[in-house]
Amino acid sequence: MAPIQYIVEGGHRLKGTVEPSGNKNAALPIIAAALLTEHPVILENVPRIRDTETLVELIRSVGATAEWRHRNTLAIHAKSVRSTDLDPQLCARIRASILLAGPLLARCGEVMLPPPGGDVIGRRRLDTHFLAFEQLGATVIAKDRLEFRAARLKAADVFLDEPSVTATENALMAAVAAHGTTYLRNAASEPHVQDLAHFLVKLGARIEGIGTNTMVVHGPATLGAASHSIGPDHIEVGSLIGLAAVTRSPLRIARAGVEHLRSIRMGFERLGIVCGVKGDDLVVTSGQTLKIRDDVGGHVPKLEDQPWPAFPADLMSIAIVTATQCDGVILMFEKMFESRMFFVDKLISMGARIVLCDPHRAIVAGPSRLRGALMTSPDIRAGMAMLLAAVCAEGVSTINNADQIERGYERIDERLNALGARITRVPARTHDAG
Repeated sequence: MAPIQYIVEGGHRLKGTVEPSGNKNAALPIIAAALLTEHPVILENVPRIRDTETLVELIRSVGATAEWRHRNTLAIHAKSVRSTDLDPQLCARIRASILLAGPLLARCGEVMLPPPGGDVIGRRRLDTHFLAFEQLGATVIAKDRLEFRAARLKAADVFLDEPSVTATENALMAAVAAHGTTYLRNAASEPHVQDLAHFLVKLGARIEGIGTNTMVVHGPATLGAASHSIGPDHIEVGSLIGLAAVTRSPLRIARAGVEHLRSIRMGFERLGIVCGVKGDDLVVTSGQTLKIRDDVGGHVPKLEDQPWPAFPADLMSIAIVTATQCDGVILMFEKMFESRMFFVDKLISMGARIVLCDPHRAIVAGPSRLRGALMTSPDIRAGMAMLLAAVCAEGVSTINNADQIERGYERIDERLNALGARITRVPARTHDAG
């Protein structure tokens, strides 16, 4: 497959209404969870991106049928599932392959996984998954591949050693099949974790505490058929808020999932960007102050990410680009991944005034006029941040490795061009390509 490049002519204002895609990080565990039931599942609003396509290939490889009914509707039927050796090349493409461990353990009693791949944003430990599975009665061997075995999953009082999203999802899926009542403590509570839990309830699971950091699962559940629509991607909504701000454009983000946006809106308000709410739409007007709000006493403010419901780590790179166009100084503190800040050298070469203090902290002083540049996307979120920088910069930018952006944002070039951006994708997309 040819590498993808975006050529971006910056400096154009945008206008219009855009709807966020379904949440990738909800779609992936929910596709995996469809393996828990032998009955048919219909999933709607599934983002048609590289990661979901790869996971669909993986679930087919273990015996499930999966077909796209419409562009974003997926029909899955895992009538029988076999615990086969999963394709190492497919698993290397996405980190979400680890999400097959819980469902396959529940259905087959064993699963062998090659090490998962995904973004290069620093070490992402899998220990939390292993500890949770062991407490639920599985044996785990982690060498050149990951082996999980459990003749019968048993309920437990599980304390996750960190509120890992994927470990919470894996433990939740395994707990649905475990005998007895499982407590998941220090659980992640992001919107996508909640979406998975609501889907499991539709299948027939009994789960209490959805949206909190302690979930109680009464198992084993008798699971049936279900239809479910994936919720909107709050990270894409945050990316669109940043895009509207840096281009000083009025945008309406339709069906934005407003109930999940409080910490994101507060984070952008610190940068002088206030969003209005009309029903379930978010409205960003063009008359933003873009003035960074100092702390009381005139002190330099800080924007930091933390586990949900605080400001999400996945929006930190977007917030950094946005801050380069705002008036004032702010400290950006990325606590979760040690390589996520390393794209800022490219922003500096475009004219941004940023001091990278260490792998986790950067001081941004704005506003600065950005100039077009040649860039390479290191991961999904930094790639989207680079696209924001390119859209608001003077001149033409080229973003190599744009495949990474398309792993997380569906047809983002087409959707932004419909708002007035000038993004050329090389090679051009064929009409039926994902």
